[in-house]
Amino acid sequence: MTTRTFTHLYDSYDDAARVVGDLEANGVPHADISIVGSNHDDRVPATSLANGTAPDAPTGAGTGASVGTMVGGGAGLLAGIGALAVPGIGPLVAAGWLVATLTGAGAGAAAGGLLGSLTGAGVHKDDAHVYAEGVRRGGTLVTVRADEGDASQIEQVLSGSGSVDIAARRASYQSKDWSHFDDTAAGYRTAEVTAERQRARRL
Repeated sequence: MTTRTFTHLYDSYDDAARVVGDLEANGVPHADISIVGSNHDDRVPATSLANGTAPDAPTGAGTGASVGTMVGGGAGLLAGIGALAVPGIGPLVAAGWLVATLTGAGAGAAAGGLLGSLTGAGVHKDDAHVYAEGVRRGGTLVTVRADEGDASQIEQVLSGSGSVDIAARRASYQSKDWSHFDDTAAGYRTAEVTAERQRARRL
């Protein structure tokens, strides 16, 4: 059966974390789930970043010291969450299979960045740009690998609490002269992320 990649964006990390728990409760192995989100609220202390990058740093380079714990699992996906920094986005918290592609399987550099990791996993390029921009602006992604036959169940769970309408979010970004995610641009600072989150709540 064909394997698909399912991805949803959440403005709240807590909403995304609840969805991860719901996926696991519905029998999705945590090895097939990933979570990648902004760490501007210092959910995982910035001191765990290998290069000492502070949360306010506009760009990050390199991966977090705890990257090795993020790709695998103990008692569920969120037990392995760790910190890293990605150029164009800044400080992130992440766990799961997508982290291996994001960090070049531990090669010590953010290989293709988040955009490259998403498209490489099969996410449509146009959507991947919006997802990456959403994380840059403070959001959190949940990404699942699953058989096509499980699509209905997976989408039902992912569409739960706080899931962002990706078409509406694309239109919102474009209304502010945005056209695509630029991984060479400076990541948002904490105050900018806070403002973006407040704006998202009003959408």
